Amino acid sequence: MSLDTNQLISNIKDAASSVINHNVAEIRGFSERQLSALALQAQLIAKAIISNEIGEDLRDYFLDSLEDMALNFAKTLRGLLAVTIEKVWNAIIGVIWSAIEACTGISLKVASL
Repeated sequence: MSLDTNQLISNIKDAASSVINHNVAEIRGFSERQLSALALQAQLIAKAIISNEIGEDLRDYFLDSLEDMALNFAKTLRGLLAVTIEKVWNAIIGVIWSAIEACTGISLKVASL
């Protein structure tokens, strides 16, 4: 039995797309909520500065806190993307190993990233 490379390519694309579509939906939901929170926080800070509820002595504190929120969002997003990449890699290697196993009859150990 030989390996059908066209079918293998199709299976790899399907496996990767499945993971990406699922994770992108999760990431999109997370990022939308976080971006809304960042925008609302910025709006609240701006209003408080305009109305002098936040004076010059505390302005930097609130602005720094907003920067920290944005940085934490970016770091979390980076982590989610790293997990997605690992899931895509696992899906792809699983498809490839299955194809080789089907052709050769040998059992391959699925490695993890």
